[in-house]
Amino acid sequence: MFKREITMPNIVYIATSLDGFIADKHNKVDWLHDIPNPEGSDLGFSDFMARIDALIMGRNTLEIVLSFGIDWPYNKPVFVLSNTLTEVPAELEGKAFIINGELEHIVQQLNSKGYQNLYIDGGKTIQGFLQRDLIDELIITTIPVLLGGGIPLFGELAAPLKFKHVKAERLIDHLVQNSFIRQR
Repeated sequence: MFKREITMPNIVYIATSLDGFIADKHNKVDWLHDIPNPEGSDLGFSDFMARIDALIMGRNTLEIVLSFGIDWPYNKPVFVLSNTLTEVPAELEGKAFIINGELEHIVQQLNSKGYQNLYIDGGKTIQGFLQRDLIDELIITTIPVLLGGGIPLFGELAAPLKFKHVKAERLIDHLVQNSFIRQR
């Protein structure tokens, strides 16, 4: 297995249902918006984004974000993992970039370009990073809904990965956000 020196973290920041799904059986995430948020809080997302230098997401996640019909929500470079896409939509030129290859080499390449703190997003992408032991921190917000199926956050691993729980926070009186650091 590839061994890397950790200088800066690869971080997952994501929401799951109580039963561990990040999207429902139809690959939809509408259920994320069912919780009342009268104050319009971003639940710490702005503070998190201030910590990171760039995002790595999968093609499916890019397509979901584009389906929201909103302005591009990221002010940091987004690197989209894809073996099938050859270019990003014209409106994302200079904001999103297609990358592919071995995850270890992608991380090294981005780190060498000054992108040290990477936000890893998307089910398959997160699972791939976990399978290669490339996740250093998990920030998981639990939404109090049972979906009964869908896209799971976690997949199979060759060996257990141990994390230390470092923080739990109750948000908008409905959600729990847990933070974990990889124990090596």
